[in-house]
Amino acid sequence: MSEKSGIAKRREEIRKEHWPNEDLWTGEKEKGWFPVPRSLPLVLALLKSKQISGKKDPSSVYLELLSRQRGEGVIEMMHENDHAFAAGYEGTRAVRTWQERMKVLEANGFIQTKQVGNQRYKYVAIVHPTTAVQRLRNKGKVPDNWWNAYNASKRETKEATHEQREKEKVNAKKLVTINPKLTIPVQKKARSK
Repeated sequence: MSEKSGIAKRREEIRKEHWPNEDLWTGEKEKGWFPVPRSLPLVLALLKSKQISGKKDPSSVYLELLSRQRGEGVIEMMHENDHAFAAGYEGTRAVRTWQERMKVLEANGFIQTKQVGNQRYKYVAIVHPTTAVQRLRNKGKVPDNWWNAYNASKRETKEATHEQREKEKVNAKKLVTINPKLTIPVQKKARSK
């Protein structure tokens, strides 16, 4: 286990001083939780905005999908009723409302889906939020004030920007895997003079 930083130690002291006997959520050594970017509240706020979703707020559907993703970026969907209920929709229109929000997420590039047989949403791919947001920004759908707050949040939390992620992809393509235990960089050919 790594040594705690000064900030972590200070927060631990605050916890011990003010909430010594409370069962606080830390996510540490827990099962059943999922990783999300620290900018997620801003992404959910963007999803709720009229510029993105009109009157159909898909934020609870997106959060439910994120919670089902287990590290591969792909979800094999089960019963639509279960997904709708987990996203907060009940009653006779629950599945229809959920499906409408799924369409909003897909139309805005946050997910991609595949139909299998009669199941419209059998497989769902979660597009990296940074990529989805950048694509919306490129289309002029992201307001400047939200964009500035998002970038400030990413700097503060040290999340990779879209540009950094793209650079990492290019660098990853420069590696050649000969076998799973040995990865070597590709040598550039010397230029003929």
